[in-house]
Amino acid sequence: MLTRLEPERRLYLAIRQETYSELFQEPVGKILLENQRLCLLVFDSKQEIILQWIP
Repeated sequence: MLTRLEPERRLYLAIRQETYSELFQEPVGKILLENQRLCLLVFDSKQEIILQWIP
């Protein structure tokens, strides 16, 4: 719905660093990132800091 209302806005999925390491280093996860179908914000849950923005 947001894509229709504000098409210029980009949505990010926030995930913990551990989740990123487990899922997006696998072949299927890499394909999702290569096709730019998913934007990620990777964070450290213990330090509460953003580690990486992946558009």
